[in-house]
Amino acid sequence: MLRKVIVVEDDPFSQDYYKIFLKKLSNEVLILENVDSIMNEIEIGDVDLIIMDINIKNTYWNSERLDGIKLSNMIKRRFNYLKIPVLLISAYPISAFGDNVLADSLADDYLTKPVYDCDKLINKINKLVYSDNER
Repeated sequence: MLRKVIVVEDDPFSQDYYKIFLKKLSNEVLILENVDSIMNEIEIGDVDLIIMDINIKNTYWNSERLDGIKLSNMIKRRFNYLKIPVLLISAYPISAFGDNVLADSLADDYLTKPVYDCDKLINKINKLVYSDNER
């Protein structure tokens, strides 16, 4: 079982879905949009996974608007020693963000919304959290 999953999502319906679904896989599911809250939770520790919408709105850091790509990059650089996997989520195919979205974001994987295929989400989570790759 996962200890803690942070979900960065601004859509209330998606927030509810992730909270209900991930509660079955994790001890703690935190739905966060505020960058300070996200950073504080990572610093507290025991974060096993971050699921992040690329198209988050109203997320700012030092007056700079951040999308999921920039925020993922910032988290991965600041907390690279923790090796927390980041799964980017978007309603658009990965190609809509350019050829280098995973490299630019430093994220570990990508999944297209809607994420109602539970097996697909579980497979992604298992691959990211439980594989022996660099963890």
